[in-house]
Amino acid sequence: MTPTLLGRWQSRLLLLATVGLLVTLPFSMGWIVLGSYPVFLWVLGYVAVFGIGWDLLYDCLQKFRWDRDWPAAFQLLAGIWEAIFILLLFKTIGLPGIARTTPIGWFALHYSLVWLAVFTMSQTLMRVVFLRSRFRGGQWL
Repeated sequence: MTPTLLGRWQSRLLLLATVGLLVTLPFSMGWIVLGSYPVFLWVLGYVAVFGIGWDLLYDCLQKFRWDRDWPAAFQLLAGIWEAIFILLLFKTIGLPGIARTTPIGWFALHYSLVWLAVFTMSQTLMRVVFLRSRFRGGQWL
C-alpha cells in the first residue's frame, strides 16, 4: 500500500530519531572535539522539520501519478533536492545553529550517510519490523 501523509511523517520522524541520530552522533562528537559548534544535530533537526513540509508536497505530487505510488528513484531525487535546499538556505540566508562557514564537504558527507542509512532502513528493516504498517498506509502507531 502507498504510504499516507501520516504514515510518511511517522516513518520519517522515527527513522531520523533513531537511525539518523546514530549516524549523526559520531559527526557531532568529532565536531565538538575540533572545538567548533555541533552543527550536525541542527542539520538533522532541519531535515526533520523541513521534511514534514516536503512530505505535504510529495503527497500531493503522488496523487497525480496513475498508480499513486512513489518509486525509489523518486525518493533518490527527493533526497538530493532536500540536501540542495538546506545547503542553499544555510549558505545564503543562514539557519540558526548552522554557521555559514560550515564546510560543504562535511555537510555533504553527513547528509549523504544519514540519507543512505534512513533510505536503506525504510526499504528493508522497517518492512520487517512494522509488518502491519504496510497495510495501514505506512502508519506504525
